[in-house]
Amino acid sequence: MKPFDDGCAANDEFQSVLGGSYRGELVKDLLRQRVRMPDPVSDELARPELAGRIIDAMAPGKVLFLESPPGFGKSHSLSSALHQSDGLADRVRWLTLTGQENDAGRLLALLEIALKPASAARIQGQQNASSYSDALSMVLSGAGAAKEDESRILVIDNVGMVAHPASIALLQQLVLETPSNLSLVLLSRKPLPFETHSLELAGRFRRLGPEDLELSRAETFEFFSDSLAERKITTITAEHLYALTEGWITPLGLYERELREMSDARLPIQDSASVERFLRDALLIPLTPGQQRSLRIMAELDVVSDELFLALADSACDHAFRPSAAAESGIPLRAIPGRGRWYRFNPMVHEWLQTPAMDGMEERAVRASRWFSHRGRFTEALRYALIGGAHDEAVRIASEASEALLIGQDTASLLSLRQSMPSELFEQSSRLKIVYGWVHAIGGQFAQARGLIDELEKTSDGMNQGRIDALRAFILRGEGAVPEALVAAQKALDSKDLSGQGRLVTELVRSSALCAQGNFSEAREANRNAMRIARETNDGGSEALAVYAHARIELGKGALKHAEQLLRTGLDMAMNGAARVARVGEVRLQLHLVMVLWHQGREAEADRLLVTCLRHAEQTRDLGLLLAMALRVLICRTHGRIDEAFIWIGRAERTMQAWRVDVSAYVPVLEALKGSIWLASGQFEAASQALERLGPWRSANCVPDMFPMMPGLLDCLQARLELARDDEVCAAATLQSIRDKHQEMVPFGLELHARLLESVISWRQKGPAAGQKDLIAAIGLAAKEHYISPFFELQRELQPMVEKVWPQLPSTPFVAEIGRHYGIYAEAADVATLAEPISEREQGVLELIAKGLSNQDIADKLHISLHTVKTHARRINAKLEVKSRTQAIVRARELGLL
Repeated sequence: MKPFDDGCAANDEFQSVLGGSYRGELVKDLLRQRVRMPDPVSDELARPELAGRIIDAMAPGKVLFLESPPGFGKSHSLSSALHQSDGLADRVRWLTLTGQENDAGRLLALLEIALKPASAARIQGQQNASSYSDALSMVLSGAGAAKEDESRILVIDNVGMVAHPASIALLQQLVLETPSNLSLVLLSRKPLPFETHSLELAGRFRRLGPEDLELSRAETFEFFSDSLAERKITTITAEHLYALTEGWITPLGLYERELREMSDARLPIQDSASVERFLRDALLIPLTPGQQRSLRIMAELDVVSDELFLALADSACDHAFRPSAAAESGIPLRAIPGRGRWYRFNPMVHEWLQTPAMDGMEERAVRASRWFSHRGRFTEALRYALIGGAHDEAVRIASEASEALLIGQDTASLLSLRQSMPSELFEQSSRLKIVYGWVHAIGGQFAQARGLIDELEKTSDGMNQGRIDALRAFILRGEGAVPEALVAAQKALDSKDLSGQGRLVTELVRSSALCAQGNFSEAREANRNAMRIARETNDGGSEALAVYAHARIELGKGALKHAEQLLRTGLDMAMNGAARVARVGEVRLQLHLVMVLWHQGREAEADRLLVTCLRHAEQTRDLGLLLAMALRVLICRTHGRIDEAFIWIGRAERTMQAWRVDVSAYVPVLEALKGSIWLASGQFEAASQALERLGPWRSANCVPDMFPMMPGLLDCLQARLELARDDEVCAAATLQSIRDKHQEMVPFGLELHARLLESVISWRQKGPAAGQKDLIAAIGLAAKEHYISPFFELQRELQPMVEKVWPQLPSTPFVAEIGRHYGIYAEAADVATLAEPISEREQGVLELIAKGLSNQDIADKLHISLHTVKTHARRINAKLEVKSRTQAIVRARELGLL
């Protein structure tokens, strides 16, 4: 074997132009030019959280793997993090691979250059190594013998270019034998071609994927801040860009550059020239014609699996290029959590690949419809029957599967079918009328649903009466008529012709109505009945909805942690079930999980999930979209983004009108949101007018299904307005009426609002001591579940009192979070007693230590290594001058750090 480090290396095609060299040799000075770090990008978006995660993962002796499709900023994010960290950039050797490194000798020469310090002497016997593996072992041994202060970071970019087994073996050896003073970072569009689970179990391997590299919604808005300020785009456009790209940074960057340069009207992002070039160059050009056709057939489906793709692929496709293989090759296909090998495209790529439509698309849609129908997945079967123009097939599916479609149907597809269905066919089928009664009711079109019921009762001669009563109960519950809904639901359950799924839906209606009355014990019993029916019918989707109903009961009781656990369980059921629950049911689960996260102040998590909820609710024409938009308004108002909040209110109003939703279903909600914003902004007259417009609706005492606390919150709004006018007597009477209206127990969130407002009244009428006592009691009640949203909602009323009694409030993380939101911090003199202040990262670790988490739990929660947590803990103890975790917690509370 030719020595690899004698100044030459094998297999370079350019040596013939070099004086004194001959074919088959390579001058190493040329290869040294390959080992260089990218220069930092000017005007980059600062991403300190991502940079922190990257730096924390680059511990000596460990491996960091950055994997994502092209355009997610792997190299840029790493380079930026290294340049931002003092001293790290000088220790980095950056090697970008090409296809030439499939020659193992060339790759070995590059690794030897990158790993061996320039001043290092040649290791004795290295040039006589009998194999590439032995030679690399000698190089690694020499690198490992370096002094601790000579530790290095080796970055190997574009690892996916290496496909030859000999070169792959060298990379695997490098990963397995990484010296203790070397941090190894690998970047690739594809998964590594060798196993790493043993290293992960040993804590030596960390992967960051596209979900870590993509921009968050807040970062996307910051990225387009200049364009927003110059009114080149609106906040709605920025929201759409984030939902469409899911934070894919390169298309967003290209589009932002076009916005700066263009003078005429802007194009949609998927139609802009630079983004189209990027998608073509990154996704299509590397593929063969057969692979390109396979990819475009996959894009004709919302979600796709290998089995479904093979059922649709034709002879022109590359049958080996299945969705799983495409995802592993770097195509932005993302596995759907909990659904095995099912995948979905990035929304922008999904839309781009479908333009223009390929020949035979309708025929493939019909085949997909039959594929889903054969497996009992009627919502998807119906959707693709409509896309394929097979209306007779669609009508057959809707008629035969009407019972299955009662729960969470794809409302948008069914409404599309109705528009093209012959009227005489619809008139002849009572089962179709029942199906569409449910469709209209789910979409908030209660008047249309009631019209279908009236027609059925005139012509059915008592047939389907149980189904009609079940639908009537659902409509009444949606309209907020709780007592009437309970009567209709009981009548439906007494009927002998009601199916199992009909009984399940009716029990869920009873559970919701009883929960709205505060009768949580009977609501739970109805929920248990629904769960039993779902298990008897072996329907995973129905069981998930029963879990959702249970979560809503716990949410009403204020048990946020239990509610979150139940909602996540329901989502797992929805995704793991053989017959996946329809999208409407899944969206409702997600929406209420967002609500739980918002109540607990976990807005970053809520924000990301809410984007998905908005998109899915719009696709399915689900009235849950109104709740999603209302949550977005509340988040905007909490952060003082009043203009953006009103934009969302306007968008919600336009959408509800376009969907022909009954006015009674959305106007009260939007008027209540307006009143709340005006009150928080000090516009008392505007808030008063909003409450006056809500007068008829308040007097009817309607309790809408999606907003069960609405009547009580309107009473709280009235009390807040009376407090703003210094009328504490009327405010106290209004708050008392909240408890008088509930037959059983007041929902926890409503009770908390009332108690906080009562503490303000006590403060004003009875003095600081009484107000402080009531406030501390309310804080103690809320802290158990970290129910912090009422403190954000009532900041205007609570701020003066909280500022006054702040020193007397308990020193807990919950109170500290209230203080941060209110702009109240620990005394500067106390913090100044530290010789060296606690850093932001150390503060995060300290707060988790105070919660009783172990070092490993903290590492898992913050996504950092155990070694890093221990380092932070040692520094915290040193700065606080203590020797144990317990002493650190006590001392931190004394200083106001907790």
